[in-house]
Amino acid sequence: MTDTQLMRRALFHAARAAGATAPNPMVGAVVVSPDGIIVGQGRHPKAGEAHAEVFALDEAGQRARGGTLVVTLEPCCHHGRTAPCTRRVIASGVSRVVIAMKDPNPLVNGQGIAELRAAGLQVDVGLLEDDARRLNQGFVTVQTLGRPEVIVKAASSADGFIAARPGDRTAITAGAANRRAQRLRAVVDAVGVGSGTVIADDPLLTVRESFRARPLVRAVFDRRLRTPPTARVLSTLSSGPVIILTSAGTIEREPGRARRLREVGATLVAGGDVIIDAIRALVDFDVTTLLVEGGAVLHQALFDAGVVDTVHLIVSPNALGPGGVPVFGTGVVGVPGVAPSLVTELGPDRWMEFDVHGNR
Repeated sequence: MTDTQLMRRALFHAARAAGATAPNPMVGAVVVSPDGIIVGQGRHPKAGEAHAEVFALDEAGQRARGGTLVVTLEPCCHHGRTAPCTRRVIASGVSRVVIAMKDPNPLVNGQGIAELRAAGLQVDVGLLEDDARRLNQGFVTVQTLGRPEVIVKAASSADGFIAARPGDRTAITAGAANRRAQRLRAVVDAVGVGSGTVIADDPLLTVRESFRARPLVRAVFDRRLRTPPTARVLSTLSSGPVIILTSAGTIEREPGRARRLREVGATLVAGGDVIIDAIRALVDFDVTTLLVEGGAVLHQALFDAGVVDTVHLIVSPNALGPGGVPVFGTGVVGVPGVAPSLVTELGPDRWMEFDVHGNR
């Protein structure tokens, strides 16, 4: 097999841990013997457990000597929850390491590569780097920008509306798109909505019809503490924490509301009056990917702040007619100035993905 084929296999193994590894990245590894036989494979299953290289090298054993390790991310060289992977790689006896991308974590960021080279190993970096970065865009965004990756999802009618009228809960998409939306929830770290969506739709914000490996963080953007203590999402704490992102000033002005929300299990975070500060506060809860599902006011605020990284827009062939709530505040079906990177037909609906920042 070629290096590219081996790296694709390593990326496949990495992706199998989607939704399970935060705050760590998804990583996959493959070990090839000197005569070109795959002798070890592995992935990082979750934070606190061994890294992908260790699983692959343990499986390979002595057959790794003189062979090649193919890994999707630079091996770590520092003590965290586990020992440095670079030492395990060097001890394994492999003569060559192929790495998709450098680790943007400042504790690594090229130092692991330098350690391997200093030990006499041949190290090649950059094979399928774009694929590796896309796979771990949330981790990369946290390490480089100090905030989670922000993914906006919305469903729109053919004429550009997300609801028939303000405050209405309007069903727009069909079964296939709804099931894919649940699969998307299953692999992100958090789902976010505005307080207006909680009041109008009273959503559960749980994952249905899909397996999820970890508790799902539910974030409510609510500077005025309008979330009612009876909201259905607060009855689902067994599925994951509910974090209400508000401000210190509101908590001081509304101590009664704050107390009642805490009594029913909500976690109140004074994320500040600027939306980027609220988003950054989620990093402390091991959130690297934030899926924002509504509503229009919150979506517009995120676009205005320039923090939207990816958009998933599901478009129905049906029209709602005049008087509706426009998608993204514009009524334009799409993201102005950005072409979709992927379009998928799901039953009667069209699912479009937009890479707003060009996958930094």
